[in-house]
Amino acid sequence: MPIKIDLLRYRVYDENILYVEAENYQKIKISTSGIIKKSKREKDKCERFQKTYSIEDHLEKINKYAKDLFLSLRENILSMDGSIMEEPKKKYIAYKTSTNFVDVVVKQYGLKIFLNVKSGFLNDAKKLARDLTKPKIIGHWGNGDYEIKLEKKEDLEDVFFLIKQSYNLNK
Repeated sequence: MPIKIDLLRYRVYDENILYVEAENYQKIKISTSGIIKKSKREKDKCERFQKTYSIEDHLEKINKYAKDLFLSLRENILSMDGSIMEEPKKKYIAYKTSTNFVDVVVKQYGLKIFLNVKSGFLNDAKKLARDLTKPKIIGHWGNGDYEIKLEKKEDLEDVFFLIKQSYNLNK
């Protein structure tokens, strides 16, 4: 059972004006199996279920070129809209508004990008994206039907064009 806690900051001004704003937060999913069946290692289980990941976790073992490539892409994605949230997961980094629109897997050679776009709905004139439904590829980290391998900075602008399409379809 996932636990979601929203933190709100409020201020009361003169003339009975209430100002409420959402705080940035990171969602944590906790398994209830460790709570129901108590064991000797209950504390260790809780720590394992509550493990949070950071951008640094994903960037620590890759080369400088791939790191720079990711940081450039990240800057472009986050500058599209102030409401975009970045959620580092165990295997990928999710970018979302109401739902994930792009997931990035950081690799030693570059980036694997998964676009949350249904097959046939992506305008990809340069054929940068691979449709994962033809033939049906079973299993991949991230969401969506398209995968892009980004290995060269020269392709960054074209890849970002595809990411914008996914953003517009999912906002």
